[in-house]
Amino acid sequence: MQNFVYYAPTEVIFGKDAEAQTAAAVSRWNGSRVLIVYGGGSVRRSGLLQRIQSELDAADIAWTEIGGVQPNPRLSLAEEGVKQALDFKADFILAVGGGSVIDTAKGIAHGTANPDTKLWDIWTEQAPLTKSLPVGVVLTIPAAGSEMSDSAVLTNEEIGRKAGINTPFNRVKFAIMNPELTYTLPRYQVTCGIVDIMMHTLDRYFTHTKGNEMTDEIAAALLRTVIRNGRKALENQQDYDAMSELMWCSSLSHNGLTGLGAVTDFGPHKIGHELSAKYDVAHGASLSAVWESWAKYVCPEEPERFAKYARDVWGVEETDTEAAARLGIEKTVDYFRSIGMPVSIGELETGVRTDDELRDMARRATLNDTITLANFKKLHQADVYEILKMANH
Repeated sequence: MQNFVYYAPTEVIFGKDAEAQTAAAVSRWNGSRVLIVYGGGSVRRSGLLQRIQSELDAADIAWTEIGGVQPNPRLSLAEEGVKQALDFKADFILAVGGGSVIDTAKGIAHGTANPDTKLWDIWTEQAPLTKSLPVGVVLTIPAAGSEMSDSAVLTNEEIGRKAGINTPFNRVKFAIMNPELTYTLPRYQVTCGIVDIMMHTLDRYFTHTKGNEMTDEIAAALLRTVIRNGRKALENQQDYDAMSELMWCSSLSHNGLTGLGAVTDFGPHKIGHELSAKYDVAHGASLSAVWESWAKYVCPEEPERFAKYARDVWGVEETDTEAAARLGIEKTVDYFRSIGMPVSIGELETGVRTDDELRDMARRATLNDTITLANFKKLHQADVYEILKMANH
């Protein structure tokens, strides 16, 4: 186990009718002028947005709103939100939605607190981030884990680049989680969420760090829980217990807990981001589309780790290391397929891509081969291209 500092300060308010505590939570952080950020019309059609607005009114908290956040959230909308927050003199940003909404809210908070700095310069760390506005979350989609993570991702649609930023200022002040709010989600959002939750842990699990027993046990238990309850949730999306487990796993998978004391990887995420940025495919789908190819490409670096994963997560009893490793990969891919997720680029709505497109994504991912991705196997431009080529069927 390596040295680590663990800091996860987000207050979690979990359970039925938890959203009724929104105004009180905002008040605890001295919020008096709130910009509410949300996505499509579902939070309005469900009445959730109106309920939250009524709570804020009753607490004499002024509010305004900005909607229209899309999957693979856009920089331009975050910049629009910054202007609106500044005009309104907002002192608190409230996200009502899933990961894309939360990441947009984080971007708005950073930009509003630093009005003289371009948000993309902050996002690409060309300008230092030393302050931000407080952000709160009412979570409606168990997936990204942004409600408890120190990360956020935005897509600069002008240049076709998707980038993330990790900073303590991305930690939200509170996350309100009522599993009942997930009951009406489209099935595809649920399945994309299942993949995203698993990937946030898998990208931490595949490490060469040894002697990290407790963290490994937490990670394996979380993966087993997601796999089991993902199936239950898809059989009955109004299974409160199953959706509760998915929602809590979403938060734990990305708050740093499942990778403590280890060197993490995140290769599939980096590659998946290129697919999302270029073709606007759903984040979870981009991950399931490339994971098998990534796993087969890097497995020879340490097949023992993949065999351990197969045994601890999937219950594989095969004693031969390489055979067990292969079975673990196969079972993961079979699970993705069983919940209706793509397991190759050709199964995405964009279909098989040209060789030139694959090379362009590999070039973009590695910034013209000036950086490497990941850690389980450091990926150069040629490696990323090979993984994309393997997945391109």
